[in-house]
Amino acid sequence: MCRKMASGDSDIEALKDLPDVSILENPSFRDSLDLEGLDAKEPRSWTIKNLSSTANSIHELLECPVCMSFMFPPIHQCPNGHTLCSGCKARVQNRCPSCRYDLGNIRCLALEKVAASLELPCKNRNLGCPEVLPYHSKLKHESQCTYRLLSCPYAGSECTVVGDVPFLVAHLRDDHKVDMHNGSTFNHRYVKSNPHEVENAIWMLTVFNCFGHYFCLHFEAFMLGTFPVYIAFLRFMGEDDEAKDFRYVLEVGHNGRKLIWQGVPRSIRDSHRKVRDSHDGLIIQRNMALLFSGDRKELKLRLTGKIWKEQANVQPQD
Repeated sequence: MCRKMASGDSDIEALKDLPDVSILENPSFRDSLDLEGLDAKEPRSWTIKNLSSTANSIHELLECPVCMSFMFPPIHQCPNGHTLCSGCKARVQNRCPSCRYDLGNIRCLALEKVAASLELPCKNRNLGCPEVLPYHSKLKHESQCTYRLLSCPYAGSECTVVGDVPFLVAHLRDDHKVDMHNGSTFNHRYVKSNPHEVENAIWMLTVFNCFGHYFCLHFEAFMLGTFPVYIAFLRFMGEDDEAKDFRYVLEVGHNGRKLIWQGVPRSIRDSHRKVRDSHDGLIIQRNMALLFSGDRKELKLRLTGKIWKEQANVQPQD
């Protein structure tokens, strides 16, 4: 589930201005936590290691009862002490989901101080992330964590599958029936009987295995403003830093005419739509595509290209 931070940095800064009173003076927190072995004078120094015996209790305290996500300041509470996150306050129409009392504008400052004092491991630790982060910066890190799972790159449907690269390759092959090829060069032909029906967009995806990595070649029709066009582009199944190590070239032509595009593959961290709408690929206007087809009644495009690994720049010797 995608989590959304309930407030901005101003709410975090507001916590610094609160009286420096130990949260352990609050009886409700004393009752819910096992405090043996903890230094009540240094709550801000607690980490997840120190709190191994109380982690479950703290996580329950910081879990919103509506969306089941962790709560970030501002944390709201009703007159009876039930808490929920800022995002869900509007969803429940300002009425406590536990006791049905009006929520008003009461903030649970003690619980906000608990949140500000904690350091927690990234949720991707089982995938290899070693980071332990302050509670208020955890979501931002996790949204950019290089260990987070990748989304399925298939563009023909709103596929919600996530996984690592080997899992997604198998998923594309078995579930989406995507063509798989070994090698860094390609020669594809795209045929459409009625190229004037751009609304029935062509969705083509081919996966290439080369240089120890996987690449996705996309080809489709879409409307660029009011003009029907075709676009082809390459995406890298991995992180952007690795994608920048590669280059690719695409070429389409007929009867001595050709269009050539050279580019850098985009990571599949960037959605298919984001890459397409940024026009980061070979764009062919429909009239030009029909000229290359040699037939105004049927689209017959031959797309060739190759992928290579960019070599580090070597300074010439004197």
